[in-house]
Amino acid sequence: MSGLEADLILVWTTFPEEALAISVADSLVDEQLAACVHVLPGGRSVYRWQGEIHRDAEWTLLIKTRQAVYPRLEARLRALHPYDVPEILATPVTRSLPAYQEWLMAVVREP
Repeated sequence: MSGLEADLILVWTTFPEEALAISVADSLVDEQLAACVHVLPGGRSVYRWQGEIHRDAEWTLLIKTRQAVYPRLEARLRALHPYDVPEILATPVTRSLPAYQEWLMAVVREP
């Protein structure tokens, strides 16, 4: 893993409405907390919350960003999110196209 790859992460979250998911994606890119946010439509989550099983339509955001900005990104997602306990998962990127790495590093601002 190169030095650049060590800083790349993919953050996953979900939203209950398409318009809100797109609005949050726009905000994250505009604020340079993410290089790109891919909005996936039409998913369905089945989960247990407060003792009951729920089945809800959700839109998934795949957020491409850097480890260095994760604390700010997480705080921003929590501020924009309607859920009490939003799903916010981050995973390191272990391999990627070098040109993509360079682009991502250039457009996501460090604190």
